Parts: sequence; structure tokens; C-alpha cells
Amino acid sequence: MPWDLFLNIRFWMLTGSSLSCPPLHYSWQELESDCRLRSQRKHAAVRCICMMSPLVARLLLLVCLALPLYGVEKVRNRGYRKDPDADKLGSCMQGPAGTPGREGNPGTNGIPGTPGIPGRDGLKGEKGECINEIFEEPWRPNYKQCAWNSLNYGIDLGKVADCTFTKLRSDSALRVLFSGSLRLKCKNACCQRWYFTFNGAECTGPLPIESIIYLDQGSPELNSTINIHRTSSVEGLCEGIKSGLVDVAVWVGTCSDYPRGDASTGWNSVSRIIIEELPK
Repeated sequence: MPWDLFLNIRFWMLTGSSLSCPPLHYSWQELESDCRLRSQRKHAAVRCICMMSPLVARLLLLVCLALPLYGVEKVRNRGYRKDPDADKLGSCMQGPAGTPGREGNPGTNGIPGTPGIPGRDGLKGEKGECINEIFEEPWRPNYKQCAWNSLNYGIDLGKVADCTFTKLRSDSALRVLFSGSLRLKCKNACCQRWYFTFNGAECTGPLPIESIIYLDQGSPELNSTINIHRTSSVEGLCEGIKSGLVDVAVWVGTCSDYPRGDASTGWNSVSRIIIEELPK
């Protein structure tokens, strides 16, 4: 498009009138004569432009034409509000949200992590008690019995019967039993005592093993004495006896502070001593 025609169209869009600028090859005298003719049309813009050189006048006219166009474009941009989601959605409007999707399948296990840093040592514990385990053999029964038929031993003081026993452990106890017929008679009050000994000594762990019979005087009316034989027993436990052979015996003796009577042991019946070793 020719330059003169472009300027004339832009001038008409802004002012409503046409513009005919002199060509660039005019001399200064020809330009001044042409400006006088144009000034008669009473266009101030033409008078001002024509007073300048053709090159300067055309540059000024371009500036005047460009500034209003810049203002119009700025007003258009100011009236336009940019949607913050325009970059995301483009020129289309956002529709309603869709239905949520179903849950996905569980993922596979990840790679095991590396071992962590070892922790520091804990506090020192209290000193424990030392326990020595003692392994012992299982307990085996150990017992013995000595028996006599019609012992009929009529002494009043001394050993009645004995039985030898092998004790296996020193920390065990001995259970002893004498069973037999015992009798005591006298005209006046009397007392007799039957007791056990272990290797010739009475038990001290904890106390002696004994049994007594006390008899008061006979009936004065009948002028007779009582003579009754009864099966009796002497029984007890004794501790503190060392292991090995142990001589267990039954003795008869007197009670303290009482006179002795006529004693009898094992009359017309079986007498026995039973010895058994028991764990503590």
C-alpha cells in the first residue's frame, strides 16, 4: 500500500476528514506554497504539519496516529479479566466434577531398608545371686524289719531287742517302730519306761523316742495285784544320725521319781522293730 494512502486512511479514521500530504520530492518553495493552499481549509493539524519539513511532519503524524491506538488497546486489556484457571483449562469452561474412581490395587512391598545404627549399651544390671544346681539321684526306699515270735523277755532294766540298719545318707531321718506285748504289775504304785537307742544313745534330734506305763496300787478289797498284758507300740522320728551302720535297740527302764515294778515284754505274741530312712 502506498505510504500517502496509508496515512490518509488513518487520518480519516481519527478526524473524519481526508489528508493529502505533499510528496517528498517537493522543494521548500513548493512545499510552502502548497501549505498556504491547505491552510485555507482551516485544518490546524494540516497547518502545523505543513510548516515542518516533509520528513519531520510525517514522523510526527505517525506518533499522533499510534498513541490513540495504544490507548484503545490498553482500555480493551483493562476491561478483560483473565481467569486464573485459563492457563489450565484453555479457552473452554470447566464442567462439573466427575464421580470418584474406585480404589486401586495395593502396591507391592518395597525394598527392605538398610539396618539401622546399633543402639548404645544399656545400664549395668544389679548383681545376681549365684545358684548352684545340685543333681541328686532319685530317692530310693530304704527300710528294714526285725521280728520275734513269743519274745517273753521279763527283765525290768536293760536291752530288750536290737536291729542293725544301714543308713545311706547323713541328711535323712530314721523312722522307728516297736510293736509288741507290754505288761507292768506291782502291789504299790510303780512306773516303767520303754525307749529306743541309736548306737547306744537316745535320740537328741529332737527328743527321745519313748513310751511309759504307770500303775497305781492294787485293790485293797481284793488284796490282789493287776496283771494285764497289752499290745502297745513305741514310735518316732530321729534326725542327725550319720550314714552307715546304725544299731537300733529297744530298752526298758524306770521312770524318774517312781519305783520300778515287774515288767514283761513280748509275752505270747509277735514283737517287731521296723526301721525306715526318710528324706528331709
